[in-house]
Amino acid sequence: MSDSWKGLLNDLFTLAFLIVVVVIPIRLFVVSPFVVDGESMHPTFENLDYLIVDELVYDFKTPARGDVIVFRYPGNPSVFYIKRIIGVPGETVAIDHGIITVTAADGTRQTLAESYIVNEDATYTKNVILSADEYFVMGDNRPNSSDSRVWGPLPKKNIIGRVDLRLLPVTKTGLFPGATTYTAASTTL
Repeated sequence: MSDSWKGLLNDLFTLAFLIVVVVIPIRLFVVSPFVVDGESMHPTFENLDYLIVDELVYDFKTPARGDVIVFRYPGNPSVFYIKRIIGVPGETVAIDHGIITVTAADGTRQTLAESYIVNEDATYTKNVILSADEYFVMGDNRPNSSDSRVWGPLPKKNIIGRVDLRLLPVTKTGLFPGATTYTAASTTL
């Protein structure tokens, strides 16, 4: 066998080894791709946006209000959804004609200023108390989103991970797309 064939075989073996040892474990246990299907997160994410989901982040920290997450739909775990966390465990989420107020267990209240929403939905009025492992999630396109208002709180066990990167479309590529901070003033009852 010639030296060029030996070199080619060596390169192919090295590539295969790297794929098995590095790429596959990263894909299986660290990050996964996700393609947005639908308009429930408009204008933050559009149909066919290609995202990368961090599957390890919640092994080291708890999901937080404002995080955009991918999860298994509680009604059919083979279906994946993308939504934004609005309420975290132990809180009461109150929706009054589209205005969301979150009350913590200690009585601290916060009315959410949601600048990322284009389509306000003033038709919902609801109060939900979240248990120790439940989250309240909603799409940014409220009138066109099947979310916790419809099917109830999301169990923590259904969360796959946080959206940390948008790859496509190229013009919107970036880290932590959809990240937001809530700056509304809190009040104690």
